[in-house]
Parts: sequence; structure tokens; C-alpha cells
Amino acid sequence: MTTAPSLPGLPGALGIQLTHLGGDRVTMTLTVSAEHLVPDVGHIHAGTLVTLADTACGYGCRHTLPDGATGFVTLELKANLLRSARVGDRLLCTATPVHRGRRTHVWDAAVTLAEDPTKPLALFRCTQLIL
Repeated sequence: MTTAPSLPGLPGALGIQLTHLGGDRVTMTLTVSAEHLVPDVGHIHAGTLVTLADTACGYGCRHTLPDGATGFVTLELKANLLRSARVGDRLLCTATPVHRGRRTHVWDAAVTLAEDPTKPLALFRCTQLIL
């Protein structure tokens, strides 16, 4: 599924774009700008990467909620930050489900450069409580 370029809320303010939404995979992109960097340091802010990954996992969770569920909340998000990104880099985040139960979901996400998806910038695991 392809959507409009802008998402609502914080993801939209950061420029995150949803490029695929399916039962077993969610992909989102983000082009790094100066606003995504740590001030006076020049590398990407961890919060940018966490927001990108949490958003991808959240969209996957919401898309695959079990019957009768009214929503979800993120219980835990673990991030391993491996490399940085520069202004102008296009990031690709791919989220996939590890567990989709009636009470919890667990999703993994990898953030890479779109041009080289074989080298992760960050790896994530997200656990959601189904409401």
C-alpha cells in the first residue's frame, strides 16, 4: 500500500513516509535533513531513528490487530545504533513481525541507507500491548 507523502503527528513533522503496509512487512523512508541531527555535532539524533522504527512497528501492529482489539501501546523498544547518517541520506526502515498474539505483538525493525540495505544503521525490537 502506498500513501500520501506525509503522515500525521510527529512522524509527519519529521518527514517520515509510508511506502509499504502489508501483513508481514512495513517500509518507511526518511530523507535526513539538518533538523534530524544532534545540534553542533552533525550526526543523526537517536530520537529520529527511534521515531522512524517505532512508527513502522506501530503501523504494522495497528494493521494486524486481532479481532476485538481497540488499539495498542508500546511497552518496550530496544535500539542498537550501529552507524550514522548524513544530511541528504535517504533512510529505509523495514519492520517485520516476530510474534502477533492476542495480548502482545513483537516487531523487529532495521534502518538502513536506501541505497545499501545490506548495512544497518540501527536495529530495533518493539513490544506492543494489545488493548
